Amino acid sequence: MSKARLMQGNEACAEGAIAAGVNFFAGYPITPSTEIAETMAKLLPQHGGKFVQMEDEIASMGAILGASLAGAKVMDATSGPGFSLKQELIGFAACAEIPCVLVDVQRVGPSTGQPTSPSQADVMQARWGTHGDHPMIALAPWSVRETFDVTVEAVNLAERFRTPVILLMDEVVGHLREKVELPEHVEVYPRRQPKKTRAEGYEPYTPDEDLVPNVADFGRGYHIHVTGLIHDETGFPSGSPQVTKDSIERLHEKIARAEDEIVRTESYFMDDAEYAIIAYGGASRTAYEAVARARAKGQKVGLLRLITIWPFADKAVKELAAKVKGLLVAELNYGQAVHEVRRAAEGQCPVHFCGKYDMHTYEPQEIEAAIDAMLAGGEI
Repeated sequence: MSKARLMQGNEACAEGAIAAGVNFFAGYPITPSTEIAETMAKLLPQHGGKFVQMEDEIASMGAILGASLAGAKVMDATSGPGFSLKQELIGFAACAEIPCVLVDVQRVGPSTGQPTSPSQADVMQARWGTHGDHPMIALAPWSVRETFDVTVEAVNLAERFRTPVILLMDEVVGHLREKVELPEHVEVYPRRQPKKTRAEGYEPYTPDEDLVPNVADFGRGYHIHVTGLIHDETGFPSGSPQVTKDSIERLHEKIARAEDEIVRTESYFMDDAEYAIIAYGGASRTAYEAVARARAKGQKVGLLRLITIWPFADKAVKELAAKVKGLLVAELNYGQAVHEVRRAAEGQCPVHFCGKYDMHTYEPQEIEAAIDAMLAGGEI
């Protein structure tokens, strides 16, 4: 381990990206993610990487996709309006299977909203922001150290599954400062390489055993065509209904068959819990304190923390709903992940909602009051 440091969440994100092998960052400053770009601008040249400040958010996304196709490990960081602007190219990355990581440090919206205020209102946009059918991976850390670890994980997942990965941070975690000790080495997933030469009939989008293709990087001597149109194994557009069906199904299945590996949660105080809170990101820090206070009062309440937001933790939520008398979802928005919890719970227990969207994060007593109301059977 390295020596202890006082570090901000956004800084830990940049450090994690570089540790995971990211060597190209293109971005545009936007609160509250700007410190990520600032740190990457400082550190990337020291590690042989490239930092480019682009003219806008759309150009930033285009730049990292081009760099990824040329063999770089890439990341971009944004918030609110910038995340909206990037959606078309996120969809392009999903269809063309271009590895990339996009960090969204969420803030209050819609539109310009409240740029420096905490929010978790981009949860559904992270999954459904682009048009068409494709899966999405999104992760949400709750501490500075975990931001480092989850950033490494995001880069590795992007490379392994050749897909865009969203690091769904929030202003609470992004601007939080904590004492951390970062590891000197991390496990890094390498860029996938072709298994055939051109002479052997290489086709870039022929899927491997895990349904992920091994597309050669541009400039390596292979003939490659990349398009946002539905394409066959050669990479060229296809008008075939069967190719279209197979392509969309494969994009989903390559993630679905690995869900048990991708989806991560953590549980606290759950051994004898009769009720449970579900939270993620910055809100889960306050939820943890509220649950600890509830335990001090003799209330049998636990916490399920979502680390992977997408794919959603259906199995964990369903199993939890079968064990407890009620669930309370605490998130910094008007109600987003709570709908997924209700779907996954399948009516096995009541699912209550405690939302907050007033420029401030929770105080522990606010979630405490919601816990008291849930246990009393009243309105929250």
